[in-house]
Amino acid sequence: MINLVRRLLKTSQKKPEKLIDEKEIRYDGRKLNEMRPVKIEVGILGNADGSAYIEQGKNRILAAVYGPREIHPKHQALPDRAALRCRYHMAPFSVQERKSPAPSRREVEISKVMREALEPSVFTEYYPRTAIDLFVEVLQADGGTRCAGITVASLALADAGIPMRDLVSACAAGKVEGRVVLDLSDVEDKSSDGADMPVAYMSSLNAVTLLQMDGMLTPDEFEQTLNMAVEGCKQISQLQKEALKAKYATAKEAVAEKEEEAEEEAKE
Repeated sequence: MINLVRRLLKTSQKKPEKLIDEKEIRYDGRKLNEMRPVKIEVGILGNADGSAYIEQGKNRILAAVYGPREIHPKHQALPDRAALRCRYHMAPFSVQERKSPAPSRREVEISKVMREALEPSVFTEYYPRTAIDLFVEVLQADGGTRCAGITVASLALADAGIPMRDLVSACAAGKVEGRVVLDLSDVEDKSSDGADMPVAYMSSLNAVTLLQMDGMLTPDEFEQTLNMAVEGCKQISQLQKEALKAKYATAKEAVAEKEEEAEEEAKE
């Protein structure tokens, strides 16, 4: 019975015959330079110092920050700055075939990449001999979890009140069936002739903090892909700022309501 269900799931999720049609519309209805729908929330975990949640297409990712706090073990302490420690993890149920909960080589690599992409944005020198611990949990994966994880992790750092030079937004572009496209889904990412370029970017500083590439691109395609990824990062940066503003606007309204209630009670 279980094998039958698995076969049915695989059949329902078969790769479409053509990922891009003759009108340059992708299999999911998007244009070549169009991102998947993005929803971001900030401050959703009460026990963490900072937290954020992102939905990007079918991706569902949660980030939590603890610190700056005393570092353990002590030998990891850095005399001139805080140690930013990142853990990227995919839940066993985040993919179609159950994944082992033990950290894979890919997760270890992405944890390192994530730390290196975020570190330039944080004033770690303000907190020597401490640790800032960042946890990114992928609840559901559909391609681009590295970029979405960096985006949501940066927001969690900001929500924790950690001084930052700028928010880091991340987006990927790549080549699918000979055309350069923005924000590849899992199906597009696995296309045989494809290429994938994840980019992390600080919009206010016009600085790239991550640039990787899988696959083959000509010099012209490389430039076009990089420019498209940076434009995607700029779009995500605006959504990050709106999510932060929404959180603190709600907090401001709550404080105003409490003040009004206190004034009314004082009058009575």
